[in-house]
Amino acid sequence: MYDVVLLTLGSERDAPGGCGSGGACCGGAAETDTAPTSQTDTSPTSQVDTDQVDTDQVDGDTERCTTERPRVPVLACADALNTRGARVEMVTARSDAEIDAVLARLDGPARPDGLTWPDPDGKTRLVVATASDGQLRAVLRRLVRRYAPAPSRRPADLPGDRTLPDLPPVAVLPLDPARGGTQRDLAAQLGLPRDPAAVAAAVLDGTPRRLDLLRNDAGSVTLDGALLGAADDAGRPLQWRARVEVDDTILTDGDEPLLACAVGNAGGYATLDDVTLLTAPDPADGQIEVAVAVPVVVRSALGRKRVRLEVRRARGRAVSVLPREGKVPYLDDGVEGELTRKRSWWVEPGAWAVWSS
Repeated sequence: MYDVVLLTLGSERDAPGGCGSGGACCGGAAETDTAPTSQTDTSPTSQVDTDQVDTDQVDGDTERCTTERPRVPVLACADALNTRGARVEMVTARSDAEIDAVLARLDGPARPDGLTWPDPDGKTRLVVATASDGQLRAVLRRLVRRYAPAPSRRPADLPGDRTLPDLPPVAVLPLDPARGGTQRDLAAQLGLPRDPAAVAAAVLDGTPRRLDLLRNDAGSVTLDGALLGAADDAGRPLQWRARVEVDDTILTDGDEPLLACAVGNAGGYATLDDVTLLTAPDPADGQIEVAVAVPVVVRSALGRKRVRLEVRRARGRAVSVLPREGKVPYLDDGVEGELTRKRSWWVEPGAWAVWSS
């Protein structure tokens, strides 16, 4: 029978991003990442400009710890797993180091090349209890940092279109029932079970469903997508400028105003108000869908001016966004940040997986 770890992130449920969303957690000292992986590389290609580090890596000092007991869904899931004979341990992680200690249980045998690698035949299964997509992203980010080899240590058995191995499957236990309705978190988008007993059944009887992962050059990851842009106090979109490229396609060169840019792996940012940005985001097709919303002034037959919103879309393996002026606010898996320099996302096909019934 399996050992199952029920992992809860120990920040208050409404804290921005959730515990573990950055290098610091629950008031701890923030760390500055200098490399996108944890498997040491001293080559110049492994260095990341500290100004590029994602906001979710340095906002941990705004979060507060909590000593509340495990939430009801966690206890119910543990009961269901125990009933089936699984050995269950409930862990509350209040720092990245505590998350890493849990993830170390998923390590495989030592390799001749010395790389830390996941165990494809491991008997330990991980359930992540999440109050937000940002918390799930926090755990996946630590998985990537644990198992992604540095460029100079890339092994021969790594697929040519990937920078990391198949990450161990995780089960998702949503803690917010409402997010399965109108707000639709990632678990709802993927059709994953929300009932604790059904989650337990997926862990013990289900199969891994492999999904694409977006990595970026700030050392973080994206599971659902990102939405760039902002609105004023009255809710009106603010204009900004940036060069947006998808593979070899230029959606905008930065000379014209934008109202929004959506980077989609799944469909969380497919629409903005009543405007469709992304038409067919698929988290398992090996591509990123990107859209920009451009206000265009047109004249009627009577010569009157009006503004029409033009949505341009492209699909590819990678996207870059280069702001032309000031700071561009964004949401990435629900975590807020500001983009001041070029940011690139690229897809890792089938890199992560969820237990699905």
